[in-house]
Amino acid sequence: MTVTTIGFDADDTLWQNESFFRLTQERFAALLADHAGNDHLMERLLAAERRNIGHYGFGIKAFTLSMIETAIEVTDGRVPAAVIGEILAEGREMLRHPVHLLDGAEDAVRTLAGSHKLVLITKGDLLDQERKLAESGLRDLFDGVEIVSDKTPATYRHAFARHGDGPDRALMVGNSMKSDVVPAIEAGAWGVFCPSEIEWALERADAPEDAPRFRRIANLAELPGLVANI
Repeated sequence: MTVTTIGFDADDTLWQNESFFRLTQERFAALLADHAGNDHLMERLLAAERRNIGHYGFGIKAFTLSMIETAIEVTDGRVPAAVIGEILAEGREMLRHPVHLLDGAEDAVRTLAGSHKLVLITKGDLLDQERKLAESGLRDLFDGVEIVSDKTPATYRHAFARHGDGPDRALMVGNSMKSDVVPAIEAGAWGVFCPSEIEWALERADAPEDAPRFRRIANLAELPGLVANI
């Protein structure tokens, strides 16, 4: 069946994202170096992020709150106010960071916009994702935008029904096996894995290698050719 709708993930699929989180983590580790070793601190931070997803969702604001919580934990509640201030400043700096499109992203989106309905389907903070999309220069190429709290099979069924001809005639491409590929395939769509250089631990999942609608590409430059051959 012909694919008529293509869904794109945003962070680390169209533009850089996780690299900025890693830089902030390094600065966070430097701030707390007198209280916890780097490995232990990162373990505590990841645990806080995992606990807090259900409360704060995804994105920079949630990450900042998890850093503050971790700082309080590893200092037994004695973290200086100045350190909290530095953590908040790092979060604000992330929210101001310019958008850097990944290689091949713009060409792939512009090429496919001429022949398919395009939908951006992304998690994260609403205001931040809207800002990044506006700064990317790609907004007018998308027929629909879905900024969601999580990505489940129902998310994809609803998004592809609203903006296309349903999941069976849709394809989703992204860098997260857990969020972009597996649930899209479970919804009945094609799932295309486009790996990023840095993978967030909470987005890891096994590849559905036996799924007929699973595909893998090295970068977005390969996407138009793949779509043409489906």
